[in-house]
Order: sequence, then structure tokens, then C-alpha cells
Amino acid sequence: MNAAEARIQGITMTALAEEFGTPLFVYDAGVLADTYRRLRRLLPETVDVFYSLKANPNISVCAFLGAQGAGAEVSSHTELVTALRAGVAPRDVIFLGPGKDVRELAACVAAGIHAVVCESLEELRQLDDLVAESGAAAPFPVLLRVNPSFGSKGSGLAMGGKPRQFGIDEEEVRRAKDTLAELRHVRVKGVHAYMGTRFLHHADVVHNTAGILAMAEELAGRLGVPLETVDFGGGLGVAYFENEEDLDLDALGAGMREVVAPFAARHPHCRLIMELGRFLTAEAGTYVVRARYVKQSRGEWFVVADGGTNHHMAAVGIGSFVKRNFPVRHLGRPSDEPDRPYTLTGPLCTPNDVVAKKVPLPEVGPGDLLGVARSGAYGPTASPGLFLSHGFPAEVLVHRGRARLIRERDTTEDMLARQRLVDLAALDAPDALDDAGAVDTPDALDDAGALDGADAP
Repeated sequence: MNAAEARIQGITMTALAEEFGTPLFVYDAGVLADTYRRLRRLLPETVDVFYSLKANPNISVCAFLGAQGAGAEVSSHTELVTALRAGVAPRDVIFLGPGKDVRELAACVAAGIHAVVCESLEELRQLDDLVAESGAAAPFPVLLRVNPSFGSKGSGLAMGGKPRQFGIDEEEVRRAKDTLAELRHVRVKGVHAYMGTRFLHHADVVHNTAGILAMAEELAGRLGVPLETVDFGGGLGVAYFENEEDLDLDALGAGMREVVAPFAARHPHCRLIMELGRFLTAEAGTYVVRARYVKQSRGEWFVVADGGTNHHMAAVGIGSFVKRNFPVRHLGRPSDEPDRPYTLTGPLCTPNDVVAKKVPLPEVGPGDLLGVARSGAYGPTASPGLFLSHGFPAEVLVHRGRARLIRERDTTEDMLARQRLVDLAALDAPDALDDAGAVDTPDALDDAGALDGADAP
């Protein structure tokens, strides 16, 4: 055993790869806990931290953060069910998204979550009708998602002050008093705004928070609605690339206390929410791949690994004008000096399958393990796992020195299980369609739609 090889809580990456195979996402629960607890310690006590499941919707990751005290911000029916099954109390769940369907809204009402974040006046009316028809206790709580008239600075992806599919323009909200007065079965209890993501400067976060709190106060007074909840987003960033630095959390905490304290004094019963995804999970994750081939092409060295952008599209820099590398380590010799630059690619039949370009690494050979660090957010959840039918990788959580499988690797049978092979001859037959227009099931197909072994090609 190489004493210098990379470990998580004392477990070598080699041992994890041997037990669970590669490609593999590994999450360090100790880092998850430390990240949450440090932030919780520095933020004002009046601010609740909600975990945005979109960053990493694994139910065990959600359950672990929920056990630390995090609420849940969800944006789909499955995310809602995930949060509830993970043990997050309905009172600590909010549901947002620009295109909710009736099933999702009904599930929110049935679960009795803290609030639905409505992103249009039409959605407000639809939810009002749905609550009336459901017979559920009324009024049901909602937040108005406002697209502020002011913009943000310092964001990797700005989401305020511009035409957006998200939320209701602040100018329209100002004119909505009569519309809100017509509602009978929902009750607006506050405001939500989200200015952007990947903020790396504390002053920008503090500035945005101050602007949202002021806007919420002004709108509540104009509309005559209470301020029982204000969600001011968050979007705290993580330093992935060279020349980036992580947030100064001490300065962030001090700035947030300065902004939040006077607002909380004026509104002592108002719940304040900061929603975070990437910040809570990114640093805890490592994407582990095994080198299959190492080769040279026209003077450039390539490592062709068993996993690539099909599992980790975020590492490609989608949405960024300049493509930069996530931190990559040689897991077998993480402390050795670099030998040469390598371009790390995956097994896909596309030149776009480049995880990192010209990364200085110790000498890499076939079978060596490489790790893409800070990969706990927007890995499988933001990646085309079905491309070339490789499927999604396994995911493992290491907690108190033990590794636990929290997502099984997709198998070929998993990939094919939801597909159906039709009998083309039956389709061509004149009486192949029944009265409902469905294809008759031939004898060669069992109830699950799979070919009997004797008739398989």
C-alpha cells in the first residue's frame, strides 16, 4: 500500500475503487458537516439555511444535511418526495420553479410545506383554485418570487434586473394589490428573490441581501401583505479555478449580521432563508476515474479514462466563456511533483469529452486513479448520463470512517428496463391495432415487454 496515496477519513481511494468500482463519486460527510456548521456559526441566528437539492439530489446527502439542521429548497415532485423521505419536516421545505404543474402544486398542498414560491400571477390564481377544489385547509401559504429591478454584481450567473423566466417583475408586483385581494384560498406571506450564483466576494452577497430585504419591506407595505418569510437566495460560490479564492466567511458573517440585525429588529417574527446548494456540497465530493489508456497525439499527452463529461458536465465549464479546469489530482501520488501536462478525457465518441485540459500531473499510467476535486455539486444531476448508454456512476458517502453505497451504478439491464421492443411484423399487420389504437402484444413479448429467450435475436 502506498502510504502517500489519497485518502478520505483514512480510507484509501484505491480501496474505495476496488470495492465500488469506477467511475465513482465519493462524498466526505465530515466535509459536509464542517461546511454547514461553520456557515451556521457565522450567519445571524435569525437566518435559516435551506439546502437546494438541485446541486446534489442524492437522498442520503439531503438526509445528512437535514440532520445538521438544513431545510430544503426543491423544484420538482421527485425533489419534494426526496426531501420528505430524507426526514426534512414539511415546515422546512419550500418549492420553487417557473413551470410547476398541477401534480406538483397538489403535492405541496397535501404535504403542508412552508410555502410554494409562486413565479407568476397566473400561478397564484391556479394554486388558489387548486386549494379550493382540494378541500385542504386554507389559506395555503405562498411567497412571491420577485425579479428585482436592480441587478447584481460579482455573479457567475446573474438572475436579477434582466428579462427572465423566473419570478414576477418587481414593477408588476407593485401593481398587483387588487389581484392579491381577490385570492381566497392562498395567502401571500412574504417574498423570494435570487440574484445569481457563484458569488466569491462577500461584499456582493451582503449588498444583494440588503437590496432584497429593502425591496421586500417596501413591497409588503405597498401591497398590504405581512412579512412572515423572506428568502433572499444566496448563491455562495466555490473557488474551482486558478486565480480564484474562496469566500471570506468571517467577513461574510460580519456583513450579514450588520444588514440582517436592523431588519430582524423591525420584523422579529419574520423567517429569513438563505438557500444554498453548490456551497454546501461541492468541496465534499471527488469524481474518481481510472485511466484506461495514456497516449500521445501530435505532441500532446492524453489520459483516456473510464468516465468523462457524461458524469461531470460541470467540469467542462458549461455557461462559461472561458473553459478552465477543475482541480485534478493523481490519487495514487497526490504529493509528487508534476511530470508533464495531461489532457483528461473520457470514453465518449465526441471531441467535447474533455474533463480537464493540459493539467500538470505526476506520471500517469493505465490503471492509475485520478480525482476531480470539488465535485460534490452538479455532477450526475447536471450531466448527460444516458449519452452512449454508459449510465450513471455509483455514489458513495464516507461517514465516521465507513464507506456506504448511496447510489448503485447503472447496469445494462437498468438502462434497458424502461425501454420497449416492439414487434415490427405485428405493426405491419392490418389488424395489429386494437380499438384503442394500441399494438397487440405478440406471444414473443412477455408482460414486461421483453423478448422471450427463444425468440431473442
